[in-house]
Amino acid sequence: MNQMLMQQPATFLITTNLTQTFPYKFRTKHYLSVGFFRASMTISGIISGLNFYTQEKTMWNRLNKSMMFCQMMFGLSFYGVMVILTRFFLEDLGYSEADTMMVVGAFSSIGPLFAIAGGFIADKFLGSYRSLTISYATFSVGYLLLIFGASTTNVPMSLVGIALASYARGLMSPSYPSLYKRTFASQEDFENGYPVNYSVNNVGALLGQYLFPMFVLVIGFHGSFTLSAVMATFALVTLVVFQKPLVSVGAEIDQKPVSLPNWIAFFVLSAAMVGLVFFMFSNMDIGQNIVYAIGGAAILYFISLMFKSGKSDALKMGTILIMTVLTTCFFVYYGQMMTSMTMVTINTMRGDLFGFIPIAPEASMAMNPLWCILAGPVISYSFSKLEKRGITFSTATKIGFSFILTAIAFGILTLAVMHVGEDAIIRPETFLLIHFFQAFAEVIVGSLVVAFILSVAPKHIENFSVSLFSVAMALSGIIGAVFSTSIALEKGQKITQEIVQNVYGDYFQMLTVLAVVMVAIAFFSSFVIRKMLESARREESELVEADA
Repeated sequence: MNQMLMQQPATFLITTNLTQTFPYKFRTKHYLSVGFFRASMTISGIISGLNFYTQEKTMWNRLNKSMMFCQMMFGLSFYGVMVILTRFFLEDLGYSEADTMMVVGAFSSIGPLFAIAGGFIADKFLGSYRSLTISYATFSVGYLLLIFGASTTNVPMSLVGIALASYARGLMSPSYPSLYKRTFASQEDFENGYPVNYSVNNVGALLGQYLFPMFVLVIGFHGSFTLSAVMATFALVTLVVFQKPLVSVGAEIDQKPVSLPNWIAFFVLSAAMVGLVFFMFSNMDIGQNIVYAIGGAAILYFISLMFKSGKSDALKMGTILIMTVLTTCFFVYYGQMMTSMTMVTINTMRGDLFGFIPIAPEASMAMNPLWCILAGPVISYSFSKLEKRGITFSTATKIGFSFILTAIAFGILTLAVMHVGEDAIIRPETFLLIHFFQAFAEVIVGSLVVAFILSVAPKHIENFSVSLFSVAMALSGIIGAVFSTSIALEKGQKITQEIVQNVYGDYFQMLTVLAVVMVAIAFFSSFVIRKMLESARREESELVEADA
């Protein structure tokens, strides 16, 4: 079977039908059996692990385990939808490669941007429990609209569906950790339990991204969106069932009724946000400028606060700005996974992983959470060992290490496309290796930047400072999508060795060179940040001495 697949013609239409990618029925059945086996084994392992922790530690209870079930449902449904959107827009809705990459890039980035508004809604209007419950209800409605959009090939309905999902993600992101934290008896228990929750989310993302392309082969896009809607509904029902105990441990705002003016303000704000996202998806040329404007306004406001602050705080805030720029540049590379890399895998990746693990081309994204699950403990152990030996690195230096890993990842991708054979096929193992390096880089940046911001941000603007991380992710998602459109091919254009080597090769070579440049910039930034923090500490010491 693998030999038959490898001997296919050297050209593929970019509108390749799903049944052409997996042409044999028994192959689909094999994909199903392997996928379900892996899913059942992984879920069984999670349940067994939780049972072990329940026996050994009292920190686990029905509330935090029920919330982790909701997190699993989110990971499975949301990332499952994300991984099949590219093919859905290309094949069912008739979008071009360029327009598809812009929409998918925006879908992956707008949620984090709206997390800023989501935090405001949870803090001022509804509380964490109501915000979280409404977010899962919104996910369900959004996926329902995607079902109708897929069944009727209705573009506006599909865009409203992903707009609702984007809004729901923004509403959920700040609400979930706030409520989850309150289900533990102590801060120590929460800190010990949160990594387990993070792993649950990664496992959900892994299974969703691996299984959903296979589901599309069997039940189509509308059936896959139905599965996502069902899983989001399961999470919603779980939150409703546990309403009383969750509200009882919630913040004061959760336990008080919401006033009519607050409900009205919430619905008006929500309608405006969903309408804005729908407009952005419908008019991406204008939509990308809206994201730039929102991100730029947030950064300019932060700079204005710098000028109003004392010298010590201003210096610390300056380091946050530098870190935001580095983070934005890094996540431009991360965003390639949803845009240019997905398009390349759809057009070139063929065959089973290691010859026996079936994998759809777009499911290569599942390799990212797979390596992330491994990378977290390895990175934590490595840096801890170094610190015990007196070797410490600043956050900016560690970001420099991330760019080294990124340069290696994109260097491998560049070599792969530059030396592709006449059949224009790249093996899945190549992408597995690429995602290995990129996942380790992602874990370093994702786990350290927010911690750095919290360590230096003035207390009165701590939350807003952290929101700059979301701004960086949103800006990078759009910028990365714009970059990706440079490799977009025309409808019906055939994939040949020449196109892969020249179009894809030149693009990824440019990204590799820029990643090397970013290594130098990150290391230089580390030096600048260290000097700025030293100056801030001296200023604080002088103020303390003056007061004394």
